[in-house]
Amino acid sequence: MTGESIRIGGASGFWGDAPEATAQLLRDPDLGFLVYDYLAEITLSIMARARQKDASSGYATDFIHAAMAPNLAEIAARGVRVLSNAGGMNPEACAAALRDEITRQGLNLRVAVVAGDDLSDQVGSAEGSGLGGDEMFSGAPFPAPGKVLSVNAYLGAGPIVAALDAGADILITGRCVDSALILAAGVHSFGWAMDRFDLLAAGSLAGHLIECGPQATGGNFTDWADIPNRAQIGYPIAELHSDGRIILCKPRGTGGRVTRETVGEQMLYEIADPRAYALPDVICDFSEVTLTEIAPDQVEITGASGRAPSGWLKTSTTWFDGYRAGQVLNFNGQDARAKGRAYVEAVLQRVRAKLAARGVQDFDKVSVETFGGRPGDSAYEEVSVTAAVQHQDAAAVGMFLKDLIGGALATPPGLHFFTGAGRPKPSPVVALHSSLVPVNVPKISVTLDGARVDYSPAETAAPSDLPPAPGPETVDPHAQEMTTLPLEALAVARSGDKGDAANIGVMARVPAYLPWIWAALTPEAVAATFGQELEGSVDRYYLPGSHAMNIVLHQVLGGGGVSSLRNDSQGKGFAQRLLHVPIPLPAHLVPNTERKGV
Repeated sequence: MTGESIRIGGASGFWGDAPEATAQLLRDPDLGFLVYDYLAEITLSIMARARQKDASSGYATDFIHAAMAPNLAEIAARGVRVLSNAGGMNPEACAAALRDEITRQGLNLRVAVVAGDDLSDQVGSAEGSGLGGDEMFSGAPFPAPGKVLSVNAYLGAGPIVAALDAGADILITGRCVDSALILAAGVHSFGWAMDRFDLLAAGSLAGHLIECGPQATGGNFTDWADIPNRAQIGYPIAELHSDGRIILCKPRGTGGRVTRETVGEQMLYEIADPRAYALPDVICDFSEVTLTEIAPDQVEITGASGRAPSGWLKTSTTWFDGYRAGQVLNFNGQDARAKGRAYVEAVLQRVRAKLAARGVQDFDKVSVETFGGRPGDSAYEEVSVTAAVQHQDAAAVGMFLKDLIGGALATPPGLHFFTGAGRPKPSPVVALHSSLVPVNVPKISVTLDGARVDYSPAETAAPSDLPPAPGPETVDPHAQEMTTLPLEALAVARSGDKGDAANIGVMARVPAYLPWIWAALTPEAVAATFGQELEGSVDRYYLPGSHAMNIVLHQVLGGGGVSSLRNDSQGKGFAQRLLHVPIPLPAHLVPNTERKGV
């Protein structure tokens, strides 16, 4: 396929996303591709457990019955091509289920499978000598082979391109980087060479912008009250051009909004160092990307650049790390926060004494969090207390749960909780270990309706070094009359996770605000805001093209994902906390501020 541009619809951002997205995007008359992203790191651990129980499961069943089955006839009639990582831990089973549905409907659609990301059977073997690296964020050693449940490498766009070139109508992969699905559509359509790194970076950015569905069209947006008709929010369409330009939009007549700010929040989402966003096919630099509103609900994105990839692939290893459980309790009245913590502490003392008497070790992890506050100006409070523990023995976790309710008549006053769901039970902890393997470790295969497709990974040169990163202009708070505003009045922000690290992307509403935001949000100031949780360091990165910055907090999520006991184990609420930080800036800039806090 050749042409000046293609239109790619982002139909799924996670396993469980709204099924209406497919039909909505198919209303776009020029749509060429539908892409579905299902695989968060947490999702892989869930699928690994499902495959353990049933060898025919371990993939996103929603893709078959909710996304494809109602829409296959139109997909076939329109010639829209479908790219999905719905295969999860079992892409062949996913493809078999889809072929059954295609046959049932009497359609002629060719289904391709990319496999080889699953390295589980190499653990502990001579073949797996490339596995076993230390955790790339914490430095923890590779888990004992007997505890490993799954190992998956993040594959790139190359094998997906091979499947499209061979004539695949629908492509199913296991674990690949989310943006590779969209990049592959661009490489296939425009014939981009795999050493045209600026173009590969642009295609990857298009993928990054739509891989989380409506997060680019007003979902999870700072100015949420300004987003119209969220009930019918539009899913994103990336119009990708052969020269690397991107125009982001949404289907006509849908809710939501596409603006510089909605797109910018998504661009900054979970990218760590924006000058070295490492993918299997390219190391991207998004620091000079510009976002321009060219029409209502249309934003043009340019300026992505890239360099050769590292020659390494990230792997996601899930492993068994004991059991965990917790419960939410409610307290009210005066000093409710203190009441809740005192009660949980008494329970912990009692259970720890029982464990010690039996010669059983203490809990591996304990988490006690309180949420809520005073409805008015009085001392009266209403709070929720989340108490959770982790232990290698399920019985120890069960003892905690039993005593947490069993001591209910001996609490400070004001305890109450929802009783309809019954007492929680200990559940296995499936922890995540992220590490790197050489690019040649996975033995990638591409098949089209069972027939093998030729595929050889591209060879590229070693990546070049980046020059030192620039920073914003230096500001002098003593040279002029100053005022102070909350960050939310000056910027939009969004946060998310990468393992045990949290990313907070901050984009200034007006370019002139950014130097003052940078000056106020020092690593020390950010650390003070998250002092209770933060165990590691704070890094900051500057993006002059979009007048933005990205902040990375290391070791701040209690292990992250399903292994964390925290209520916000993925840092999704971190941006909301940062948006309340006061920012000093010159008083003459205040008239430009039209948002909250002024």
